[in-house]
Amino acid sequence: MKTTRASIVLLFCISAFAAGADIPTPPGEPGAKAALDKSPRHGEWVDVAVPGAKAPLRSYIVYPERKDKAPVVIVIHEIFGLSDWVRSVADQLAAEGFIAIAPDLLSGHGKGGGGTDSYGSRDDVVKAIREVKADEVMRDLNAARQYAIKLPAASAKSATIGFCWGGGQSFAYAGVQPGLNAAVVYYGTPPGANVLARIACPVAGFYGGTDGRIAMTVEPTKKQMEKLGKSYAPHIYEGAGHGFLRAQQGQNGANQKAADQAWPATIAFLKEQTK
Repeated sequence: MKTTRASIVLLFCISAFAAGADIPTPPGEPGAKAALDKSPRHGEWVDVAVPGAKAPLRSYIVYPERKDKAPVVIVIHEIFGLSDWVRSVADQLAAEGFIAIAPDLLSGHGKGGGGTDSYGSRDDVVKAIREVKADEVMRDLNAARQYAIKLPAASAKSATIGFCWGGGQSFAYAGVQPGLNAAVVYYGTPPGANVLARIACPVAGFYGGTDGRIAMTVEPTKKQMEKLGKSYAPHIYEGAGHGFLRAQQGQNGANQKAADQAWPATIAFLKEQTK
């Protein structure tokens, strides 16, 4: 059988299921704050300078406990903005040996130049996110990546992981940043064919089987990526819905099952591509 980059990625992700019990799943949304409060890892807020921006990019960064240099993972939040849950995902990535940086992509958009926390409700955050221009998101992700990979504790390797709206941004960023080593997409839409053609790194996707709006894009994207000679390893979890990693209590247990399977596969993929 001919071995390709895509088949290697897929086989490596599949092998992660056997080791899944050793890789704790990030908490669902209800348990995120408590998980952060008891985390032994060092997490802090930093202001990242962004060329041409009116305000710095407020970001939460978590460091792993390791003596050698660590790869960087940029955590791209959902349409709900930079929440405690997104920060808890960053913390769990740090537990697996990555420097995780979660930028608030609403930085400078809120009242008084604030970010996600400056909005009065989740609905207000969603509305604001939808008004953020795509080129601004890519600019901010570049700034977050540049900041993180220049840290003394960082290696030269970098990846992205995004959820929902952020999953789409993770996929799109892979076609914008040629220095990226890997991209993870959790239930996010794919970019256009012109962006897919520019992707230079492997992409892994994780989707809920009942999330038809997104899941229906997987097979056409897979065919297009294969045609382009790109590495794309999608995983669809039967019975799981949209946002299953955050909403683990949903879909009568299917979301929890999907989360417990998807997370070790995610970690295996990221470790393989950033080693």
